Amino acid sequence: MEELSHALLAGRSPGDAPGPSLGRRFMLSLAAEDSPHFPLSGFHTWYAERCARRFKVSRIPFDALEQWYSEPGSGNLRHRTGRFFSIEGLRAEDGDRVTAGDARPIIVQPEIGTLGLLVREFGGVLHFLMQAKMEPGNINTVQLSPTVQATRSNYTRAHGGSVVRHLEYFARPGRADVLVDLLQSEHGSYFLHKRNRHMVVETTEDVPPHGDFHWLTLGQLRLLMRREHVVNMDSRTVLSCVPIDSAGFAPAGAAGFGAAVLHSLSPAARPRHTLAELTRWLTDMRAGAPGSVRRVPLRDTERAGWVRTADAIARPDGGGAFAVIGARVEADNREVTSWSQPLLEPTGTAVHAFLATRLDGVLHVLVQAYEEAGSLNGPELAPTVQCLPGERSRYLDEVVSAPASRVHYDVLQSEEGGRFHRAESRNLLVEAPEGFPVEQPPEYRWATLDQLARITRFGHHVNIQARTLLACLPSTW
Repeated sequence: MEELSHALLAGRSPGDAPGPSLGRRFMLSLAAEDSPHFPLSGFHTWYAERCARRFKVSRIPFDALEQWYSEPGSGNLRHRTGRFFSIEGLRAEDGDRVTAGDARPIIVQPEIGTLGLLVREFGGVLHFLMQAKMEPGNINTVQLSPTVQATRSNYTRAHGGSVVRHLEYFARPGRADVLVDLLQSEHGSYFLHKRNRHMVVETTEDVPPHGDFHWLTLGQLRLLMRREHVVNMDSRTVLSCVPIDSAGFAPAGAAGFGAAVLHSLSPAARPRHTLAELTRWLTDMRAGAPGSVRRVPLRDTERAGWVRTADAIARPDGGGAFAVIGARVEADNREVTSWSQPLLEPTGTAVHAFLATRLDGVLHVLVQAYEEAGSLNGPELAPTVQCLPGERSRYLDEVVSAPASRVHYDVLQSEEGGRFHRAESRNLLVEAPEGFPVEQPPEYRWATLDQLARITRFGHHVNIQARTLLACLPSTW
């Protein structure tokens, strides 16, 4: 068991043959900012063509949702097949993060979805097969998704549509080598106990080309994550699970703060707290978390100020971070070319940020143990600042008012477009000001990026907001 744990944390499998470690192979891909086999110039042309295709998303009233109905008595929104997901109510019984007795709508989707990236070597460098996928809630409609991004209802074809392309690499034992395979949480403020299976698998086969798929190195993806609304949330969370061993690497362009980020990703980075100390602290925070929630009928949210009209469920007083709406979708490149569904529409832009500082010369980020209402296992490691639209939190002012000289990453990214309508987050990495206190409140700890990456590979320890930032931070060099 000890050998297995050490191997997993090192980014390799027990019994691996001698040669470059998995973390080293991914680092080589991360350093490859372009590819002679699939150059970025060709990608930009391909992506523009994909975005130019015809898609249409229209808001509609709830009674116009095909195959959806309001359940008598509870008012819950359900699909007539009993599959996909439902919109129900969630009530907080006690706890610090949400007001006791408060009820809000929540997405209940017990199915575990598959988020899978297929990789293959070209010229000795790992490339990732990315999909230009239309999601109804995406701000710019088409974004780069994993090779496979599907719920169980999708890949078992509950919708009656076509098969999910390339699913066979993830579903058939022996078809590809499994490099990453983890269960991870999704947004606990919007989903109840939602989990997805994160997979990275490697093939040596010639993968049949298709117009909606394109190979990219990890370095090319790193550059694309400097742009707004290009790499989708599902891709970012899977990429955060990829082991990186940056020890001794000094790629061109990695200087100053970028070099500090690269070193922080290395196992050689000396941390303030050991990995055992960090995980024990998180376990302590989970054991002492008082919060508890329970599912309630959607109609119960009316007592908390949510008002249901013909086409929305919202808080007119501005007390909700989102509204529930209905939408009709038309897309000619999806398994089903038209459908309708409920979506959650945020009332503004969320803020997710890490404050960073050098401790004994090593870059650390400030993480917090944070529990969302729909979390499965209690608190997870979260960014320094995690705010839904309209929320306030400790250190928010230090992040949003920081001078440009201390802001090393500041990009708007879309959240999950299959369930949220035009949801975006401002993701930041901000260097803490001189004199910022090293000693922090009990729910905060300093961690190197290598430690955060290792804890991510435990599964259900690092939340999706922190994982997104972890995937984006190499973009700083």
